[in-house]
Amino acid sequence: MSDADVEADLDRGAVRRWIDDEADAQDAAQLQDLLNAADAGDAEAAAELTDRFAAPLAFGTAGLRGPLRAGPNGMNRTVVRRAAAGLATWLVEHGDAGAVVVVGHDARHGSADFAADSAAVLAAAGFRARLLPGPLPTPVLAFAVRRLGAAAGVMVTASHNPPRDNGYKVYGADGAQIAPPTDREIEAAIRAVGPATAIPRSEDYMDLDDAVVADYVEATAGLVGPPAAALTVVHTAMHGVGSAVIDRVFARARYPDLISVAAQADPDPDFPTVAFPNPEEPGAIDLALELARERGADLVVANDPDADRCALAVEFPDIGWRMLTGDELGVLLADALLAKGVRGTYATTIVSSSMLRALAEDHGVNFAETLTGFKWIVRAAEDLVFGYEEALGYAVALDAVRDKDGISAALLATERTAALRAAGSSLPQRLEELAARYGRHLTGQVSVRVTDLREIATTMQRLRAEPPAELLGHDIDVRDLQPDADVLIWRAGPARVVLRPSGTEPKLKAYLEVVERDAPAADAAATLERLRAEVGARLRV
Repeated sequence: MSDADVEADLDRGAVRRWIDDEADAQDAAQLQDLLNAADAGDAEAAAELTDRFAAPLAFGTAGLRGPLRAGPNGMNRTVVRRAAAGLATWLVEHGDAGAVVVVGHDARHGSADFAADSAAVLAAAGFRARLLPGPLPTPVLAFAVRRLGAAAGVMVTASHNPPRDNGYKVYGADGAQIAPPTDREIEAAIRAVGPATAIPRSEDYMDLDDAVVADYVEATAGLVGPPAAALTVVHTAMHGVGSAVIDRVFARARYPDLISVAAQADPDPDFPTVAFPNPEEPGAIDLALELARERGADLVVANDPDADRCALAVEFPDIGWRMLTGDELGVLLADALLAKGVRGTYATTIVSSSMLRALAEDHGVNFAETLTGFKWIVRAAEDLVFGYEEALGYAVALDAVRDKDGISAALLATERTAALRAAGSSLPQRLEELAARYGRHLTGQVSVRVTDLREIATTMQRLRAEPPAELLGHDIDVRDLQPDADVLIWRAGPARVVLRPSGTEPKLKAYLEVVERDAPAADAAATLERLRAEVGARLRV
């Protein structure tokens, strides 16, 4: 876009009106400085303002998520107060006036202020606002909603996003992330909110004590029995808020103390030791693996910054330490629950491994498949007992938390590791046994990160208009889930490819699966790499 186009797109009146209505003096000054620079001919300042005012930050995966910056297209105190006011309006309209609403937050930049602002707005609107005691994992907020009989919950977090981001996640009275049409209705209510400076606030909200955290610890620890064998487990909180709570859970369950990666144990919103605070990213768990080798550990457990996700790494014969894929851990956790006799519906998403279906059918339990996201997984069935998505999200204790929970998943995985050791086995050996019974299911991803979100829509449009004729030498079958979802599914011989925009990051994602029966691991891996290359070439045309 040329400088002239940027100038033409910049609505100076909208900028001035926002400055006049800004809830934070520093943010107002920041916008005024940018506007002054743009008026003086600074093209970069004009482009920055144009981006910040292009559109309001929209509700995506259960709420808001975006960069920390002033203006409607960012996370800031004005946007958060408007979001809280819109949520309050929606709750009143749906018969929940005066109900309890729980608010929690992580340790990111701005999180404590955003949570306090939300509680103050909700309290002024007549709700019994309850603020969790300090920075805590997202699963504690999801637990607290039902534990306290709340009409809704708000969690201020950007999960595993980069340090410059924050977010605002909304939960319903059932303790689950909101789903359509609730998200669209709340967004409409937010847009109807009047001037932010006129939104009432009250300090008449309650700061909760540790009791609700203790209840979460008790409920989570009760998921497992005593460990069947002694284990040494290394843990990293990835500079997030998980350390203190997971330590309490393991102690209450009478499991050995976790060995913490000291450099990543305490909350730090700058995430100084990782490029991205996401266990899936290359290098993110390197410090944990190094410590595991030093201490002769049996297992590495990694949580993301708000501890709703869990990653595991174990030592494999011949190749050494590696992180399990999200699908491998998902199948192992389901296998663990089935071994404990847990019956009900086992669910995963359209982008996850199809092995869970085979496992469920073999054990005579129900299986359900949903769109991506835990807002769909936890609504898969009334008797849901397990749900997972390949992006390291696992729900293994749905009576306590109706959302992904990296702490309960870590505890169950540790119990299973100990049980297998006591039986002379291991997680890698169990994976081989499952592959022998159900076929080798290998999964992977191709992701294309963009700077302009319009590139994603353009690429999806191209792939719909011009799908490949074949993959891996097999004719391709195309399934398009529009208008229900912006998803394409390609099937060709042993391969399945699911293409969709990310719900939380500026990425186009292709989820790959190859299913080979009676094939050596090396051959199946080679097939997956061929598929990765072919799909990658298609996405980057």
